Amino acid sequence: MSPTLIIVLLSMLLGIQPVATDLYLPALPAIKAEFGAELSQAQLTLSALLLAFGTSQMVWGPLSDRFGRRPILLWGLATFTLAGLGCVLASSMSALIVWRALQGAAMGAVVMCARAIVRDLYTPETGAGVMSKAFTGLGLLACISAPLGGLLTDLFSWHAALALVMGFGAITLALVFLTFKETVHRKNPQALQVKVLAKTWWHIVRHPTFVAFTAVSTASYGGLFTFLASSSFVFIGLIGLARWQYGLLLFSMAFTYILGTLLCRRLLVRFGVAYTVAIGGTLSLAGGSWLLLDAWLGWQTLLGLMGPFYLFVLAHGIHQPCGQSGAVGPFPKAAGAASALGGFLMMVAAFATGLWLGAIKDGSALPMAMSIAFWSAMTALSAWFLVLPRGGTRG
Repeated sequence: MSPTLIIVLLSMLLGIQPVATDLYLPALPAIKAEFGAELSQAQLTLSALLLAFGTSQMVWGPLSDRFGRRPILLWGLATFTLAGLGCVLASSMSALIVWRALQGAAMGAVVMCARAIVRDLYTPETGAGVMSKAFTGLGLLACISAPLGGLLTDLFSWHAALALVMGFGAITLALVFLTFKETVHRKNPQALQVKVLAKTWWHIVRHPTFVAFTAVSTASYGGLFTFLASSSFVFIGLIGLARWQYGLLLFSMAFTYILGTLLCRRLLVRFGVAYTVAIGGTLSLAGGSWLLLDAWLGWQTLLGLMGPFYLFVLAHGIHQPCGQSGAVGPFPKAAGAASALGGFLMMVAAFATGLWLGAIKDGSALPMAMSIAFWSAMTALSAWFLVLPRGGTRG
């Protein structure tokens, strides 16, 4: 596979996650209204997807180490597409939650394999740069997804938005089937043995490098998930944006994320991975603290909420390439298991955040701001005190 093809494939595989969420977020209030559901039920369609996404990776990771990335990708993408059809045809909130959970489980195979493929093909140092390019592609998909989701919901219905999610899965399936070559050249026949698997996971979870980089990517994603779970209700319900305007808002957020991935590449060349992550931690903390201050003072306007969050998202574009490539770096023979464990921990944090947000909702933007501020502080502390001491030399 050519370097360009690899970047395109990685962008599609990693981009399936924002497509599954960003296309759907503008439709969330319409889904809630059509089924007459509670806010907590509507948010569960997102939380269930992400919990299944994280949990399933613990199964997909060892399977991909044993049988290779290609068969797992094909099975995952086929299931994602079929579950997408179930979402489109869902006639109740309960059915939609079940189909979204299955879609999340299938998505786990796709994203897990993408992270593992980077370790299959590249060293940890080179992998961060490759991941930043792939995440730039992910950002482009997110830019397109949000406005499309709002537009399709306004012109047709939420069913049309979810139909496009299904279509993306089908296109990616065809692309992988036609172009992807296996990247695991020496499969591990012992990867599924219980003792070997337990020993492998114990080794991974105790490794200081894995802990450091996973802490950064998990905390940063916790802040992003907070926004994904809360923003449609804040900006559509509280501030009064139309769905198409909210889609443009998500477009601007995704564009800022792209700028973050571009900044990441420049910082990596000049400062190396550890200092780059530390700089990102500073930006995260500044954005989260500023957002909390605005919400606490009552400045719950479009500019008052999004200005600080743009800073947080810029830093998120630094943390995800570095964090996800750094976490699997020490495990060339168990990249699938390491990728799965990191993804699982990210989604556990996201699911817990979703439950907490549902419990403290008060009709204002303050719960969203409090959660993002918390995760921004955790991101900064992880970057400064876990990652930086492990590699605080200039590149």
